Amino acid sequence: PVKEESVYFRKTDAEHDGCIPLNPFAFSFRGCTDIICCILLLVAIVGYIAVGVVAWTQGDPRKVIYPTDSRGQFCGQAGTPNENKPFLFYFNIVKCASPLVLLEFQCPTTQICVEKCPDRYLTYLQASTGGAASEELKYYEQFCVPEFKNRKKVSDAPEVLKDDLCPAMLTPSKPLARRCLPAVSSKKGVIMVGNKTTFNDGKGHERNVTELLEGAKKANVVLEARQVAMKIFEDYTVSWYWIIIGLVISMVVSLIFIVLLRFLAGIMVWVMIVLVILVLGYGIFHCYMEYAQLKGQAGSDVSLKELGFQTDLRVYLHLKQTWLAFMIILCIVEVVIILLLIFLRKRILIAIALIKEASRAIGHIMTSLLFPLCTFFLVCLCIAYWASTAVFLSTSNEAVYKVFNETECIYARTTCNPETFNTSNVTKVCPSARCLFAFYGGESTYHKYLIIFQIYNVFMFFWLANFVIALGQVTLAGAFASYYWAFKKPDDMPAFPLFSSFGRALRYHTGSLAFGSLILAIVQVIRVMLEYLDHRLKAADNKCAKFFLTCLKCCFWCLEKFIKFLNRNAYIMIAIYGTNFCTSARNAFFLLMRNIVRVAVLDKVTDFLLFLGKLLIVGSVGILAFFFFTQRIKVIQDTAPPLNYYWDFFSEDLERNDGSPERPYYMSPALSEILLKGSLESSKSAESQE
Repeated sequence: PVKEESVYFRKTDAEHDGCIPLNPFAFSFRGCTDIICCILLLVAIVGYIAVGVVAWTQGDPRKVIYPTDSRGQFCGQAGTPNENKPFLFYFNIVKCASPLVLLEFQCPTTQICVEKCPDRYLTYLQASTGGAASEELKYYEQFCVPEFKNRKKVSDAPEVLKDDLCPAMLTPSKPLARRCLPAVSSKKGVIMVGNKTTFNDGKGHERNVTELLEGAKKANVVLEARQVAMKIFEDYTVSWYWIIIGLVISMVVSLIFIVLLRFLAGIMVWVMIVLVILVLGYGIFHCYMEYAQLKGQAGSDVSLKELGFQTDLRVYLHLKQTWLAFMIILCIVEVVIILLLIFLRKRILIAIALIKEASRAIGHIMTSLLFPLCTFFLVCLCIAYWASTAVFLSTSNEAVYKVFNETECIYARTTCNPETFNTSNVTKVCPSARCLFAFYGGESTYHKYLIIFQIYNVFMFFWLANFVIALGQVTLAGAFASYYWAFKKPDDMPAFPLFSSFGRALRYHTGSLAFGSLILAIVQVIRVMLEYLDHRLKAADNKCAKFFLTCLKCCFWCLEKFIKFLNRNAYIMIAIYGTNFCTSARNAFFLLMRNIVRVAVLDKVTDFLLFLGKLLIVGSVGILAFFFFTQRIKVIQDTAPPLNYYWDFFSEDLERNDGSPERPYYMSPALSEILLKGSLESSKSAESQE
């Protein structure tokens, strides 16, 4: 007796004298797989939600957009003492060079709100020399904390600097996104700040201005990203409906393209190849014309290196080097595609037959065309949750103040509140005590484990994103398996193959998908950590460490690619057989090794042809959008807004069945003839080489 699952298995078939071919999909008795990993995933998701809730209650994302001083007050906010002080001033911007600035969005130095940025080099020692009535000291006072004005003595410079009441030095600065950053200039390739290459740090040492630039770069990295994001957002707000129209056009063209492939695969593929070559050729011609037009124009000879990063990306279109780079890239792509077509011309015929079969399958499962949108939406949710949680975690640090006293005091190094410090009991016990800024962070349990929460946030993002992608892969694999292993198509197929496959994946194989995505997530987190270490070692001069780090990065990059490839094929085996992840991965690996030639043909060549189809559609719509948004189409010039998995089935079929009346193939006769012919040619070629 055979347990039937829906209509995938039939005991008799009149056309084959009561015999049917071996159908692995029919004998897949489903059971829950990798239950432990499923439980781990659910627990991790609950923990992830808890981290997000805590982060949202502690963080303040306004700190990313608006500058805040060391007391957490926003600069320029109405109704506060800083209402007329819109700019943020860093006491020692060199300290901003710490890599933790990228994680915490805070610079470990005292910050105050000021009316204007300093415009000269000046140290506190120089300003205090003339006494309290000097003009230089009056100018300097505006860059000191409010408590400095209440001091009677101004000549005791060491005490003022020790208490962090005033910055040790001022440097010429300009406001950028309401932050005072060094006024950088360049003359004959020499970087200068305020027409000087060195500066006095206020402690008797001469230092190079490049140290200022390193600190400003870290303090500014979030601001530059924000400016780019804001300009992109502005472009979307004025052109979102045209973008949607472009996406709809792309979708309609893609649907027409897939439908035509079913009936005219051979003609469509060759026409597509010719059109891709022509589109790339036109791109090369257009880049050359833009390059030729810029010859002799003022400012077009500036190199990309000299220009550096600009938030207004349109600036790059006025450089000859930009169009030259585009032209070279397109030429290389054109030559590579032509060479690949020459060497793969025989394999393209096999790929065309596969594309016909795949198009026929899609014709029976039309919902598979829309299912990737569901996967895309879920991945976007993962990205949104990760990004929002990261911002809230990064902005939940607080300015911590400690009690400092020159003499012995029982309250020394304890936390204090500068707003209530003067009325507290501390000043009575220790009259000379000061409540001074110590560091950014916090002393609660939450703040102590903040960096762990950030790492956990990144890890869970990778795990959930990989899980969503895996769910999409196993769902599509199960749907197409129900088509392929149905001997009479579509009679032996379930009514809703995609939804049935999605239900099986969630009901039985959530643990297996969690297992595969967990392994991949661990490797990806290790790669992120290696990138962080590489960033830390850039300033070091340890070539041996850099060499080993580069080797590790290369090895883990290769490992990630291999795991992605193995996971995808393991998910196909899970969809067919219902086995656990390890068994499916092992079976998929050995199936690949036994059919390595077929895999190369069915996977790589077909992928290459489909990539050309994507390139044609995306390139055509992209060129149309470029001419539309740059208002170069005269007819509608005023309308445009100004802007700122199939080879597993075939291999398994060829291994289990031999084409005889007792064990016929599930694939179409035309496809089996081409595949067997291609396999025979490959075997003969391998024997002749040996």
